[in-house]
Amino acid sequence: MPADKRNRSILITNALPYANGPLHLGHMVGFMQADIWARFQKIRGHTVTFVGGDDQHGTPIMLGAEKQGITPQQLIDNTEAQHRESLQGFSIGLDNFTGTHHAENQRLSTEIYSTLKERGHIDVRIIKQAFDEEKGMFLPDRYVKGTCPKCKSADQYGDNCEVCGTTYDTTDLIDPYSVLSGKPPIEKESEHYFFKVSEFESMLSNWKDSGALQPEIANKISEWFESGLIDWDISRDNPYWGFEIPDAPGKYFYVWLDAPIGYMASHKIHCDKTGDDWASYWQYGHSQKSGTELYHFIGKDIVRFHTLFWPAMLEAAGYRKPSAVFVHGFLTVDGAKMSKSRGTFIKAETYLKHLNPEYLRYYFAAKLSNNVVDMDLNLDDFSARVNSDVVGKMVNIASRCAGFIVKRFDGMLAIESAAPELHLEFANAAEAIAARYENREFSQAMREIMALADKANQFIDEHKPWILIKDESRLDEVQQVCTAGLNAFRSLCIYLKPVLPNLVSDAEAFLNTRELTWDDLQTPLLNHKINKFKPLMTRVESDAIENMIEESKESLEEISTLDPDSPLAKDPISDEISFDEFAKIDLRIAKIVKAEHVDGADKLLQLTLDIGGETRNVFAGIKSAYQPEELEGKLTVMVANLAARKMRFGLSEGMVLAAGPGGSDLFILSPDDGAEPGMRVK
Repeated sequence: MPADKRNRSILITNALPYANGPLHLGHMVGFMQADIWARFQKIRGHTVTFVGGDDQHGTPIMLGAEKQGITPQQLIDNTEAQHRESLQGFSIGLDNFTGTHHAENQRLSTEIYSTLKERGHIDVRIIKQAFDEEKGMFLPDRYVKGTCPKCKSADQYGDNCEVCGTTYDTTDLIDPYSVLSGKPPIEKESEHYFFKVSEFESMLSNWKDSGALQPEIANKISEWFESGLIDWDISRDNPYWGFEIPDAPGKYFYVWLDAPIGYMASHKIHCDKTGDDWASYWQYGHSQKSGTELYHFIGKDIVRFHTLFWPAMLEAAGYRKPSAVFVHGFLTVDGAKMSKSRGTFIKAETYLKHLNPEYLRYYFAAKLSNNVVDMDLNLDDFSARVNSDVVGKMVNIASRCAGFIVKRFDGMLAIESAAPELHLEFANAAEAIAARYENREFSQAMREIMALADKANQFIDEHKPWILIKDESRLDEVQQVCTAGLNAFRSLCIYLKPVLPNLVSDAEAFLNTRELTWDDLQTPLLNHKINKFKPLMTRVESDAIENMIEESKESLEEISTLDPDSPLAKDPISDEISFDEFAKIDLRIAKIVKAEHVDGADKLLQLTLDIGGETRNVFAGIKSAYQPEELEGKLTVMVANLAARKMRFGLSEGMVLAAGPGGSDLFILSPDDGAEPGMRVK
């Protein structure tokens, strides 16, 4: 990482979300990390451009549009508009957001491919692929399933077994079938185009050790080198949604060829609007001379493409390689993979309906580091930390001091502070906190900033302006104490401006200042008139979190955020469990002894269940199918060992099993005659 200097020219990109579904909170990890870093660089006075877009090509887009009865263009347009709205809602300050189906991306992709071909880096080969005769199309690996040839586990994808971890070719699967038609695929030959990645092994090895990658990522790449780099298939057969290869009718660029080029295209579109020099950031000689910097923020699932294929392709085409690739882990919620059934697979738009986006920006900042570990969103810790740190510590300083200044001193700050040493301590922390931001050690930065907030609150507690104000002879002291407190608050605003841009914007209006910069840390605000204080952030309420979870359970449709054609793609919503885990489920016959409506719930009934000498309270989403009086006295099946869960309406101590397409067609699973409450179901 370069040392901080004035007038750095920095280009930042974030991984392109796939355009076949809405954004969720997992996406926001990368976007927020990149946005916080970009905002930090801007507040330090550097020239920063932050661009992104949607990944809009591939088989899932084509099939998803077909399923919805719309064109692929309509699907990607709808998704792009939805993504833009969600990103704006979370204050992601992109300078440009353009999807990969844009004409500029087609021009650049074609130009780069032509250069690679002219320089001898493209090879044409005949390969065998799985072909679905009923659908009339070649099948990507993720669209073929079968039995693992090694461990014999059923329903494994065509590239690797998720049970034993073995990788294999689709043709190695036992009893393979197409996930589209359910029919066994045939093998069919096709001519494909390959980029000779293997020719760049030496360059990639040197780049890997150049400091551009985190140590754990460099180590992972070393493992791939040990097995030998393989050339990269960059073509796909018709039908396919994407850009047709110019000199190969019926062949299309594989989505992962034009997706990273989308960074270049999005930036070019921005430069065409603003007059910035695109070549100085991308073309090899220009970027070296200008000293521009290029950084990619990505998730760990797409490392191979960004650290092998992409830099090799850039090198081969005469473009600069990234200054660094910053990789982050996945998001878990309450210690587990995001889950539809638990309501923890939360769409960005659902979060925004219920909670302040800056709650999440702060919480993610308080958890993010510069390594590649997964990050957990613990919902109890989430509310406790935001309420304690942002509301209870930072905002509290302003609310404690502002009223005295406005009411007794007509909003005027003192001409001197009661604690110049406090201001000096805050100012002297600037470079250490800047280093934390620079190195993406956001969690460490938040801890150090909140330690300063503690000191400011301690200062106010010690001087007690609410007592001093009662003594007319000590009014000057009150003004000076509150001036010191508000200057501490102002410094905290500067330190947290990359994380809480909206809160700080409101604070700037309250303090009656221009936009705060990092340099303002060194000069206190004195003999200056402030405005009336208004609450800058309210506490996180548990009801809002519960409502968000409930809505995520009820309305979330299946979405896929990664192209299944990618060898690294995983279904983000499949909560697969082993047979041993399934065997732990304790199913019991239960008698419904009481059923009643739940005030304020559209879909729930409250059931009292007898499971043989013990009663349980369960909330069941079956109101659309049953009236309470229809259920009392009937037998059903419940999951008896499910952990109790606190809901807005009370404690739910299990789960009732029901089946059906939904609505009024929802059926309680009735047991055979002779069943008794408490009996196990096997």
